[in-house]
Amino acid sequence: MHRFRASRADLICGRSVICAATLATIVAVAHLHGTQPAGPFEVVLAGGRVMDPASGLDGVRHIGIRDRQIAAVSTAPLTGVTTIDVSGLVVSPGFIDPHAHAQSLEGNRFQARDGVTTALELESGAMPMNDWYQSREGQALLNYGATVGHISSRIAVMHAKERWSEISAMRQDTSDPRPDWTHKKATPAQIDAMIGHLERGLVAGALGVGMGPAYTPGASREELLRVFELAARRKVLAFIHMRSAGEVEPGGSIDALQEVLANVAATGASVHIVHITSMGLGQTPRLLSMIDGARARGLDVTTELYPYTAASTYLQSALFEPGWQGRFGISFKDVQWAATGERLTEETFTRYRARGGFVVIHMIPEEALRAALTHPTVMVGSDGVPLTNGGGHPRGVGTYARVLGRYVREEKVIDLMTALRKISLMPAQRLELFVPAMRRKGRIAVGMDADLTVFDPARVIDRATFDKPAQFSEGIRHVLVGGTFVVRDEQLVPQVAPGRPIRTQP
Repeated sequence: MHRFRASRADLICGRSVICAATLATIVAVAHLHGTQPAGPFEVVLAGGRVMDPASGLDGVRHIGIRDRQIAAVSTAPLTGVTTIDVSGLVVSPGFIDPHAHAQSLEGNRFQARDGVTTALELESGAMPMNDWYQSREGQALLNYGATVGHISSRIAVMHAKERWSEISAMRQDTSDPRPDWTHKKATPAQIDAMIGHLERGLVAGALGVGMGPAYTPGASREELLRVFELAARRKVLAFIHMRSAGEVEPGGSIDALQEVLANVAATGASVHIVHITSMGLGQTPRLLSMIDGARARGLDVTTELYPYTAASTYLQSALFEPGWQGRFGISFKDVQWAATGERLTEETFTRYRARGGFVVIHMIPEEALRAALTHPTVMVGSDGVPLTNGGGHPRGVGTYARVLGRYVREEKVIDLMTALRKISLMPAQRLELFVPAMRRKGRIAVGMDADLTVFDPARVIDRATFDKPAQFSEGIRHVLVGGTFVVRDEQLVPQVAPGRPIRTQP
């Protein structure tokens, strides 16, 4: 089974992956010849500062696009049916979000304005897979894909009296705060049925298996181990929201990470752990060192962060079982009701928990965020969720502009090329050994998909806030998905739907 080695964190050169040397050669040939293939290109991005994390290219180039692909990267001017002068702007690979829950037109629009070209639902996943993909066909602004979700399989097996295909994977039945699918231990036969659902989803082209045991405390260690065994047997990537968070042990983030690492070691599965900072909180550096140690010993483990000091989830979920204040080191006032922006009290917490809805949880130390962002193997994912009446968490709206504006330009926590690697190339690399379509993304080179983001490095910034999240990012000038503009001159392009499905098979 292929491995994502810690010692080769930036680029993997293997028989199934285009390596840095190959890309550099392709780009160099285009530069040396300075000639244009026959006929004008459909689109030319002229004179921009092209930054390609895969090859290390950082220079003024002209990009020609034809048939949804990059057809030329040239030092010489090119002729296009449509030519856009992008001088003074950065042209980068389109941003790839591996953790996008807002799989709707509204969610796509916010993310497009934030520079995202591919939005994947890899944590919660979906089910049935064919229905999920067909519902988006011909209607998506961005490229899309999903894992098959363990939570959904649990609902299908343990809550089958409802039409499970219509139940959100993160939904709680608020009339019953402890429904079977969240809290009840499954029988061996029920686990077998869950594995059957997951396997059918993988056969249908799911991008891997998504797990969220924090939302299903009834899932035993045996049940989770069975899911890891399936991922290893099918040679797919597993994505997991770990079982527990916080600094109270046992039962905190170290405990949860040890369970994941033990399952990887026992099965040989490959795993991606979502939002490490909201799980580790002040212990995030320790979790990162544990992951480093596991990778150094051959385990295939990666992780991500979002660049905010607050988390977000459903107030009615199992994360808010009694004792949550101690686990997270916070109180009622640190929890914000997304619909109104109000901070909670004991009385409003009880009332809103019975009703159900999203909250923003102010609990992540800035030091933990910076530790993850500066770590060389940690990528970025938004964990963006749909806004509720214009309220919610800003991460699904401003994650990528926030990295580029605040943490690159203003605070210089990381440099620009490093940031682009974390938001484009690294997500593509993590998936491409399992999902062939991702080999053509996250790079600027001839033959790669024309998913491109053009931004002003002096202006790019997020405008979404915790109080007013529904505000577009600024400085993202143009965004192209498969060579089609979805954002042009910082405005959404109407009546286009160039997004294409991404599956493990054509």
